[in-house]
Amino acid sequence: QVQLVESGGGLVQAGGSLRLSCAASGRTFSMYAMGWFRQAPGKEREFAAAISWSGVSTKYTDSVKGRFTISRDNAKNTVYLQMNSLKPEDTAAYYCAARILGTPATDPWEYSYWGQGTQVTVSS
Repeated sequence: QVQLVESGGGLVQAGGSLRLSCAASGRTFSMYAMGWFRQAPGKEREFAAAISWSGVSTKYTDSVKGRFTISRDNAKNTVYLQMNSLKPEDTAAYYCAARILGTPATDPWEYSYWGQGTQVTVSS
């Protein structure tokens, strides 16, 4: 079992930055690929970024490439999402997720464990 707790969300102006953190419980964190997904009101949950168990391999959805960076610290059981140049369309609840297989994936059905989410609101 893995428990995930996100933090770092908030209200920011367009062009600003936020760093989300996701703290994981369990000694097997380093074996899991991790992903960040987001869900805006009235929309389906969508993939944002993912990282392999080692941190070597990452994936991003096109709309965040060049602006968001996913990283992890296995010694701290934590995955991060650095978000720069934020836009109003980035407004959503952001969720981290853990995948038992160590390679990053974009489909939410590939992930077994989910956090409760943290809200990000970008004002124009």
